[in-house]
Formats: sequence, C-alpha cells, structure tokens
Amino acid sequence: MTEIVRPNPVDLPSGLQLLKASGVAISVAGLLLVTTVLPAEYGVDPTGIGERLGLTRMGKSDKAKATDGNPAALAPSALSAVWRSPREYHSESKTIMLKPNRGAELKARMNVGERFVFSWKVDGGLVSFDMHGDKLDAGKDEFTSFWIDKDQSEGHGGFVAPFDGNHGWYWKNTGTQPVTVTVQVSGYFDKLYRP
Repeated sequence: MTEIVRPNPVDLPSGLQLLKASGVAISVAGLLLVTTVLPAEYGVDPTGIGERLGLTRMGKSDKAKATDGNPAALAPSALSAVWRSPREYHSESKTIMLKPNRGAELKARMNVGERFVFSWKVDGGLVSFDMHGDKLDAGKDEFTSFWIDKDQSEGHGGFVAPFDGNHGWYWKNTGTQPVTVTVQVSGYFDKLYRP
C-alpha cells in the first residue's frame, strides 16, 4: 500500500507569498498581452513596442491584406455559414496536353471573396505546378503564389480569391513523355482561359 506523504506546513508558501506570486504572474501576463499578443494577433499596439518588434504586421487581418485596406471589398469570413454571390454558380472542365519539359497556364478572372473548388489529374506522368494569382494592374512578372509543388499527379481543394484578379495554375511536365492535365472547377468565377 502506498503511504501518503503530507508536506510540512513550514515548507509551504504563506498566503501572502502566494498572493505576491499571483500578482507577479498576472502582471507579466498583462505585459505580454499588451506588448506582444495584441499587436501580433489583432494589430492593436498601445505601447508602440509591437511596431518596433515587427509584430503589428502579423496582426493585420487576412481581410485587410486581401483588400489592401478597402473595407468595402471585404471577403467573407471563413466562419460565415452563408455567403452570397452576384455571380452565377457554374462548372467547367479543361484538358491540356503538355509535351516533355513544357508548361501551360490556366486561369479564371475572380473578384475578391469569390470561391471555387477544383480537382485536377495528370495522365501519363508527373508535373510541377504553381497555383497563383495576379492583380488586375500587376506587371508582367508580378504574381502571388498560393501553392507550389513538384512531381505531382493530382491536386484537389478549394480557393477563395484574396484580391480582384486572375487566379489559376501553371503546370510543367517534368518527364520525358507527353502528359495530359484534366482540370475541373466549380464555383463563382469567370470562364477558364489560357493566357
């Protein structure tokens, strides 16, 4: 049977010591909240320390990033149970043949907050790809990559446009034989096109 060992009351902290330690812990937690958590999570920086540490950049919401600070064009929240679209829902499918060491791009014009689900498969080999988007006023080589991978035979998922622009994929055949990429997209977007 296990013997229960009771601590010696002399070794335990007094009520005053516990109160002081709790006060110190609450003060440190409050200081961390004001100087790091609020700037990093919410972009609120009452002391200015978060800005100097570069934490306020982390606190900018995804909505503000996606709309460049334009509150009128806010994308729907990920927690929204229902959202509406002025654009009609539709589905498209495209097939692209890629010769060895060649690539091709497929895009759709989307407004901030519009969504689609996608599925693509490769027949005959593997591809490297870059799922990306470019703003309407972007220069020739200005784009944002969302998902980059190599040696893949398929990709599936959903996408929410973080800004007004053209969004889609670039696939490159990394093998020695021709391959075919078949893409299916359903949601709220303009027609699929090859730039």
